Amino acid sequence: MSYAAVRFGIAAWLLLGVTGLRAAAAEQAGKPIDVVICLDVSGSMQGLLQSARTRLWDVVNDLAKIQPTPNLRVGLYSYGSNKYDAKAGWVRQEVELTTDLDEIYKKLNALAISTGGGGSKEYVARVCRDALVQQKWSAEKDALKIVFVCGNEPADQDTEVTLKSVAEKAVAQDVVINTIYCGSGNHADAAGWRDFSTLAKGQSASIEQNQGPVVIAAPQDKELAELSAKLSSTYVAYGKAGQAKAENQKLQDQNALEQGKEVAAARAATKATGFYRNGAWDLVDRLKEDPKFDIKKVPDEEFCDTLKKLKPEEREAYVRKKLAEREEMQKRIADLNTRRQAYLTEEAKKHASSGDRAFDAAVKKVLREQAAAKGIKVPE
Repeated sequence: MSYAAVRFGIAAWLLLGVTGLRAAAAEQAGKPIDVVICLDVSGSMQGLLQSARTRLWDVVNDLAKIQPTPNLRVGLYSYGSNKYDAKAGWVRQEVELTTDLDEIYKKLNALAISTGGGGSKEYVARVCRDALVQQKWSAEKDALKIVFVCGNEPADQDTEVTLKSVAEKAVAQDVVINTIYCGSGNHADAAGWRDFSTLAKGQSASIEQNQGPVVIAAPQDKELAELSAKLSSTYVAYGKAGQAKAENQKLQDQNALEQGKEVAAARAATKATGFYRNGAWDLVDRLKEDPKFDIKKVPDEEFCDTLKKLKPEEREAYVRKKLAEREEMQKRIADLNTRRQAYLTEEAKKHASSGDRAFDAAVKKVLREQAAAKGIKVPE
């Protein structure tokens, strides 16, 4: 065999090898999941808002079972408050689609139920239309793109933006709209919510929003809540928004704890998953995402006070030490959460009849079925 032939063969082998590696990497990449939640915050919806605050982390943790880990982004709207702009249809965008789950939780905890005054309408079509046109939805073909709109008034109040036009727009954008009617499925208003979801190729559920979520305490909750707070101490803020983001992280730890140790435990479990990514402001996550990232190139003024006090050659070692601490804690959290989930599964069987019409149960069921339609399996 000639030298040229050998050289060609080696080149072809290398090319095939690289192509194969790229294909394998593509197969391992998680699919995008974009979820926008639209919550009615008119006077009678306190139970819904409380359920959303309490169950956000449980819903995220259910999706965290997917392998490979998807690229999850969450957006949030509120509507129906008499304090909102009537010209905007009493609709307010709270958060654009983001991977920053702490920001979502911050906004959820800041939402207030409209009280007194009256005058507002609950424009279901308007809030869904705004979600479709304002959000930067994933352009990937296999992306799962979902809207959940929740409320308890007639769905067709909006005379300017029709449910039919919004449903057609959603189908054209490959975005599925699911409706959650907060009340009895036999109520006359529930039919309108079901019809809207059918037009939008989605599903409809009815829940008892005032009954509140079934909360089960597990033996592991206390330790997980404590580990969540300790885990936050491994974050090393940098950049212009770093300090504010670090403070918000600790604030959301506290908000979860105030909701109950069960909620703090669920948040801890999320913080140990691939969904909880903060490389935009945390040097540990940044270094984990990009091992070639050069900490020495970060301007001194963008470091937190702790790193400013260290010599330049000491900073990377400090960050790597925090990475080791975090990984050890995350493994401990994952182990505890496995045992916690086993306990909760057994206990949930005793509450099956009361939990099947709760906010999180409705959301999880729909997410599983619609993820499956995109080839994304959510393990039990």
